[in-house]
Amino acid sequence: MAALPSFPWLPGWSRPNSGQAWCRTALARDVSLEDSVSTVVRQLGPAGEADLALVFASSSYASDLQRLLPLLRQKLKARHWLGCVGGGVVGTEATGVAHELEQEPALSVTLLRLPGAELVPFAIDTTTLPDLDGPAEPWRALVGEAAAPDASLLLLVDPACSAINDLINGLDYAFAGGVKVGGIASPHSSSHGSLLFDDQVRQGAVGCLIGGAWTLEPVVAQGCRPIGPVLEVEQAQRNVVLEVSQGELRRSPVAALQAILSDLSPEEREQVKHSLFLGVGRSDFSLANLQQAPSAFLVRNLIGVDPRNGAVAVAERMRVGQKVQFQLRDGEASRQEARQLLAALASRQEQAPLLALLFACLGRGQGLYGEADGDVSLCHEAFAGLPISGVFCNGEIGPVGGTTHLHGYTASWGFLVPRPAPAATATTEMGATGAGPTGAGN
Repeated sequence: MAALPSFPWLPGWSRPNSGQAWCRTALARDVSLEDSVSTVVRQLGPAGEADLALVFASSSYASDLQRLLPLLRQKLKARHWLGCVGGGVVGTEATGVAHELEQEPALSVTLLRLPGAELVPFAIDTTTLPDLDGPAEPWRALVGEAAAPDASLLLLVDPACSAINDLINGLDYAFAGGVKVGGIASPHSSSHGSLLFDDQVRQGAVGCLIGGAWTLEPVVAQGCRPIGPVLEVEQAQRNVVLEVSQGELRRSPVAALQAILSDLSPEEREQVKHSLFLGVGRSDFSLANLQQAPSAFLVRNLIGVDPRNGAVAVAERMRVGQKVQFQLRDGEASRQEARQLLAALASRQEQAPLLALLFACLGRGQGLYGEADGDVSLCHEAFAGLPISGVFCNGEIGPVGGTTHLHGYTASWGFLVPRPAPAATATTEMGATGAGPTGAGN
């Protein structure tokens, strides 16, 4: 890979003027909220007014969460404030060192100046959402009528939201040309929500559309490797798979798995006891594609087995004719996939990202890699010195094959980059009365 250009966030860079894009980061791990705020303010120093401030706080501060944004806003200047509580925090110290801080008090603050950006922050009451079979305009109105359909979307959802998939599907339809990344915030015992928006703590969903001169480039690393052959679903009821086939051979999913186990090593059979998942093939991939591309599968939890008939329950609505494949999750497979995907992004980027946003599953981190800072270290292999911020989530949001999904055990990345100059081709606006995301053909 060619050497990356110099970055404006490295230690020693001069204070930026109003015409430059800049990123300032800070990471604190003090026990008290006030001390952590003082630490990040000291690390950030005099930065001028930012366009967007991103704030990620560990659940250790949940009882004081309503004081967090007012305290920060007394010392720091930003037009828009956005963030959430997480089961862990990802952040970058002022020295440029990034960390994943799990199960400890931590506060990550990032200030961004984005000349030419069109930023549309939004907060959504998810108790009343538009019709999924209706037009796109009511969904666009949730986040702002002026937003462009191809704007990137940063989305944070409160864990109490009961319509997360509907929300993702609706926004994916309304902003079909834009990348969506984000995650579900962490629950806590306090009576207020888990989301941060301007000077408030909220429930529902919050986020920001990023358009104009800036966009998000996604990387979604699911971190599993396939075992056994690709199977086809022959019988299914809702989220329960009753029968699968391999060629002319038809049997229950459990019988198919038992045949696979006989070819595994003792170590792999031990992994099956606690790290077994089901990959559900995307409908836009052929059998040959599915066998060659791990990203062609959406990795889903297996949530139950019926010993009477060998059926399995999956955390996904299943259909006859779908291709499926059992998957094993382990640290080395996760490391290899993430390294490959991040390197591929770095090789095709003409300009260096300004910031990497990481929304990681609570099941990653040290529990997956056996050491701290696993995902951020892989990112720095591809993008040395790049600031990273984010949060450990209860579910990760990111695109696979052009469609946005809610994931588990995943690292969903969003790299903030300058938008490429548009090609000189005619464009047409999205129709106003088309069928929604659950209409015919979906």
